[in-house]
Amino acid sequence: MRKLSEEKLAAERKRLEQMRDYERKYASYSAICGIDEAGRGPFAGPVVAGAVILPPDCEILYLNDSKKLSEKRREELFLEIQKKAVAWSVGVMEPQDIDRMNILQATYEAMRRAIAGLETEPDLLLNDAVTIPGLEVFQVNIIKGDAKSVSIAAASIVAKVTRDHLMKEYDSKYPEYGFAKHKGYGTGEHIAALLKYGPCPIHRKTFITKYTKREEGDQD
Repeated sequence: MRKLSEEKLAAERKRLEQMRDYERKYASYSAICGIDEAGRGPFAGPVVAGAVILPPDCEILYLNDSKKLSEKRREELFLEIQKKAVAWSVGVMEPQDIDRMNILQATYEAMRRAIAGLETEPDLLLNDAVTIPGLEVFQVNIIKGDAKSVSIAAASIVAKVTRDHLMKEYDSKYPEYGFAKHKGYGTGEHIAALLKYGPCPIHRKTFITKYTKREEGDQD
């Protein structure tokens, strides 16, 4: 990463200090885990949850809500998070699971899988705007938590980068849809490809009924 000036470095460290408020507030807990997801809204691909336990006062410059970061910065931070985290994990729910369970329940299950995959068992969960059913561990629901907590921000980056990597792999298998570019979201380009080629195996059937019905109508 590009070296910051002393003034900008001080400002960035001040911002990160403000994002550690929740971690300091619950400092009596020994393993604070941030939880976030990526991919609730797309027409295609999985929903991915990230779970990250950072050591106390861990400094990762630029850590923030993944949506506020460039792809290059997210990739760099993903590597740094893997290196510095006490533990990290992801949970993945495929499109077929989403169609069967609905996106909310699939997201909860992805989060439970991410937590179960951690090498260190958390005793506190900091969640981005949800309370996950079926867990005994204490949870704190934080609205817009990926911009307020370093742990949740780290989880958002892990989830987003993991999902982006998966969508790039799918792009090589189904190149006509442009998954590497839009990651399965309902862009004009994606909708045009969906109408032209129809759905592929990673499309969420319950998300695209409007377009598949139109396609069926055009064939009548």
